[in-house]
Amino acid sequence: MSSVKRTSRDIRTANRYEVLRQIIAKSPTSRQELAAATGLSLATVATLVGELLDLRMITEVGFEDSAGGRPRGLVAVNASGGALIGVDIAETYVHVELFDLALNVLARAEEDVRAGESLPEQMVGHVAAAVGSVVAQAGIEGARVLGVGVSVPGQVDRATGISEYAPNWDWHDVPLLDLLTEHIAYPLYLDNPLRAVAVAELWFGAARGCGDAVVVNLGTGVGAGLVLGGGLHRGVSNSAGEWGHTTIVLDGRLCHCGNHGCVETYVGAPGIMSNLRESSPRSTLLHPEDQTATIAALAQAAARRDPVALKVVRDTARYLGAGIADLVNLFNPEVVVLSSWVAAALGEPLVAEVREAVARHALPRPMAATEIVLSLIPSDPACLGAATFALEGALQSGGQKPGTRGAPRQNRPAVRRLGRPEERERLREHP
Repeated sequence: MSSVKRTSRDIRTANRYEVLRQIIAKSPTSRQELAAATGLSLATVATLVGELLDLRMITEVGFEDSAGGRPRGLVAVNASGGALIGVDIAETYVHVELFDLALNVLARAEEDVRAGESLPEQMVGHVAAAVGSVVAQAGIEGARVLGVGVSVPGQVDRATGISEYAPNWDWHDVPLLDLLTEHIAYPLYLDNPLRAVAVAELWFGAARGCGDAVVVNLGTGVGAGLVLGGGLHRGVSNSAGEWGHTTIVLDGRLCHCGNHGCVETYVGAPGIMSNLRESSPRSTLLHPEDQTATIAALAQAAARRDPVALKVVRDTARYLGAGIADLVNLFNPEVVVLSSWVAAALGEPLVAEVREAVARHALPRPMAATEIVLSLIPSDPACLGAATFALEGALQSGGQKPGTRGAPRQNRPAVRRLGRPEERERLREHP
């Protein structure tokens, strides 16, 4: 019986989520249009719309004429009905954005992560500081924050909030959600950036309206978010998409995961730096201790048609194209989206080279059906996707803040100031 109840609740939450997603995508809209878009019955949609109206997440906004029938009532998202926070924890930065319910960005904050500053407690300090900053910038009451979605690299257990394995930091079974809960009193929802960027593209980006899509996340780490059959594919242990740790070169470069020749070691930011180092060991484009500066210098030089930069971009695209060809052959997607900061920095020159490389390796039939594009989402896609995790959690809890995992505790502020400059400096000096 308990299993049946959980299943029914999950289905109801998923239906609420899908209806709200459609309203956010197309406001104002009618119940009839929502039924057509979601495939749900009109009666079910009417019930779900009523629930969303009760939660003040949407609002009635008038009527539209219908051919030969009664005017149709229109609903729209209530942008001021709450706030959502998305957190993108990466190897070199923590970026946080605060959104209204229409998923418009209201405030942003970023904390740099120094080399070697990868202890969980240090990351928590950065997150707490940035979350506090966006809430203060937006000038909103803490009660309006419906939740905080947190995107963290590696393998994540959503149910327990444990970062099971993050190879770039050598994290094993870190109770990250519990650590965050000590300093952030809003409801917290933890997941992986591969899922976050895939959801962002599915809702607002190049994968919108697609049944099957792959979103390749190119940063310090590398992976692939998978949209299959119109929905996010997580796998049995929420580990789907670890494409960055598939082998592309037998006995190749050593990866943080312990294997050799992983895709990530050739197309992630450190891998691209290795490509540059092998091509031109004394290149002035190389900033040995700074991934961001190296990728930026490489992009600028490629735009000037610098031969070294062009060769490195081409070599990187060869590896990336071979890996993406595998994804095209395996999943037969409508679109492959190149996302995250490395893809954004190298831009269309990289995409053009990748298209040519994929065409050389992929089978003709799936390749002909696949478009390869650069993400055009203007905000941080991982933050945007993470905010939708918080939205999903709020819908599951009926719009009420849950009593665990971040519910406000008496006598403590919504964000404990672990992130104060002097405390963060103490952590750096005495980790």
